[in-house]
Amino acid sequence: MSLHVVVGFGPAGAATARLLAEQGHSVRVVTRAGRSPEPGIEHLALDATDLQQLTAIAQGAAAIHHCAAPPYHRWVREWPPLVASVCAAAEDTGAVLVMLGNLYGYGPVDGPMTEELPLAATGPKGRVRAAAWEQVRKLYEQGRIRAVEVRASDFFGPGVTDGGHLAGRVVPALLRGKPVSALGAPDAPHSWTYLPDVAAAMAEVAAEERAWGRPWHAPTEPALSVREMVDRLAAEAGTGPAVVRRIPPAALGLAGLFSPLLRELKEIRYQFDRPFVVDSSAYEAAFAVRATPVDEQVKATLDWWRARQSTR
Repeated sequence: MSLHVVVGFGPAGAATARLLAEQGHSVRVVTRAGRSPEPGIEHLALDATDLQQLTAIAQGAAAIHHCAAPPYHRWVREWPPLVASVCAAAEDTGAVLVMLGNLYGYGPVDGPMTEELPLAATGPKGRVRAAAWEQVRKLYEQGRIRAVEVRASDFFGPGVTDGGHLAGRVVPALLRGKPVSALGAPDAPHSWTYLPDVAAAMAEVAAEERAWGRPWHAPTEPALSVREMVDRLAAEAGTGPAVVRRIPPAALGLAGLFSPLLRELKEIRYQFDRPFVVDSSAYEAAFAVRATPVDEQVKATLDWWRARQSTR
């Protein structure tokens, strides 16, 4: 087994680090604050933009998994130096750089999203994510790094809380039998990527040389609307049919005056006002990881939320 460095310990970073540890790898997690160690995982307090320190702790690593993300409203300013640092550390150490990406870089599209689509985002967050991959790709093509990107749609599953559109705003209310709020059109088809499947893909492509040099869409089940997902959650929870209410655009705009996160959501409203569908068939044709069936996702997610609430 080998050493893996995971930058960031949000939902995806935590899931990736813990999966790698379960697989028998040694794992070092880099976050600004650090954490207490856990089985197989060493937590280090480090600013990942500090190239000298990041390179030092990544010496001998098989892969650097870049799962960190600045606060949403600081992406434009803080993404470029973060990506520059992990690229330089990968070049200095020879570790494979595994980037966690999303679908913002494509911008609004008609039809399912595939990896061949151009990165044509017009909003600032989409452009900064597209620029990050272009920087990584150029370094790969120059032979300076080995790298790959795993792109996911909106996260769903255990460990996803306030940042998920089917998480903190939905599940606690649903478990109490209360109406839930939806951003955008509740009946528009939408792809949800199960968090454990993201971690499995991040671990798999790190060791697959044929995966390097391009982006891959993480294995994702066929798209279901917010209403359809809520119906499945409610059926599994046994709370009866759930009422799904669309958040009025005016209310969202007013809330954005007080919340930087809600204010920034304006750029990606198109993802919920129209179909937002990811095609992950290329990944599934090439590699072993498959998307977890939706019913299993729903059960595991509700079990996690119930356990979380019982400890509060």
